[in-house]
Amino acid sequence: MAKETRNFVLVEGSKEIGIFTGRSPRQAALKAANRGFTNITLRERGTKKLHIFKGYRKQVSAPGNRPSWMPEKIWKPNVKKSGTKKIDK
Repeated sequence: MAKETRNFVLVEGSKEIGIFTGRSPRQAALKAANRGFTNITLRERGTKKLHIFKGYRKQVSAPGNRPSWMPEKIWKPNVKKSGTKKIDK
């Protein structure tokens, strides 16, 4: 059975600034990192749990078997989970 996609809200301070979807918090964090966010705090919708990541992206050469529409340089995201927290609401 395939996992369902989940919605994660990107939290910055007390503001919720974006929604990223993925099967896991890491997948959603990679999407946020690819957009340039470095301190990534994701709240899963429907839960009181925060997932905290540090992320970055760097420009690398595209693989040799890249399709013709893909540029020669692409952005590659990387994240590292630093923990989780529970929200008291």
